[in-house]
Amino acid sequence: MFKSKQLRDSLARTRGSFFGQITGLFGASDINDDLWDDLEALLIQADVGVDTTLSLVERVKDRVAREGIVKASDAQRVLKEEMLSLLAADGSRPPSLDRKRLLTVVLVVGVNGSGKTTTIAKLAHYYRRQGQNVVLAATDTFRAAAIDQLKVWGERAGVTVIAHQPGADPGAVVFDAIKSSQARGATMVIVDTAGRLHTKYNLMKELEKIRSIAAKQVHEAPHETLLVLDATTGQNAISQARHFKKSVDVTGVVLAKLDGTAKGGVVFAIARELGVPVRFVGTGEGIEDLAEFDAETFVEGLFAG
Repeated sequence: MFKSKQLRDSLARTRGSFFGQITGLFGASDINDDLWDDLEALLIQADVGVDTTLSLVERVKDRVAREGIVKASDAQRVLKEEMLSLLAADGSRPPSLDRKRLLTVVLVVGVNGSGKTTTIAKLAHYYRRQGQNVVLAATDTFRAAAIDQLKVWGERAGVTVIAHQPGADPGAVVFDAIKSSQARGATMVIVDTAGRLHTKYNLMKELEKIRSIAAKQVHEAPHETLLVLDATTGQNAISQARHFKKSVDVTGVVLAKLDGTAKGGVVFAIARELGVPVRFVGTGEGIEDLAEFDAETFVEGLFAG
């Protein structure tokens, strides 16, 4: 219940802005052409994306016609159902842990400023509370500040951070983190990666190298590759995601800073245009401010008063 409340509360700005206006469209009146035009405009403004918006509205219109719906209030129910259908994939749940696996390796990627390092600390805290013995690997060796920042957050989360000197080989850090984890009986390694611009060829090659080293040390590692996207950047986040998806096998998205934007509709664009499930959302700045993504709670939270 608390986690659902976290997710719902994080949508306050989105709900109070564009989706609040969408709710206002569906009054007691009958459906008319203006309703669909206004709905499209508001969904696009809410960062649902043009293609996703057009597809979503078309599906709603088709069902409304097929089911003989004439009241706008009934059309809103159809809109919510179609939104839920867009999101409700089994993969939207948080990464499952194979209890038979001795060590789970989670790779976390994303650009600088996306909230990646803070998200890693939140993930460490989340999994610690589930009984996992977590180790963090500081492979963003290009910035001394990144290593220091991860160490600070590691202390807050109560987990060990494996780090080398600035400028060290990121692959060597991953290797040592896995060996250290195996020696101390840790059950999970979460790897922080460099967050330089997603258009940099060398960065993508570096990520591929990290994946390769992890795979040689632990069977089928990395077991999850989570992409952190900043919800406040809207459609730019989709562009970032496409680049990362080309180079690494992204298995899920963590949408950071959802509480800081009125444009939470980007979740629908992620689901339809990328085919990658949202696993978690950032709901604040504290270490506990991470909520499991639940499609039903999310959709209801967009419209709830």
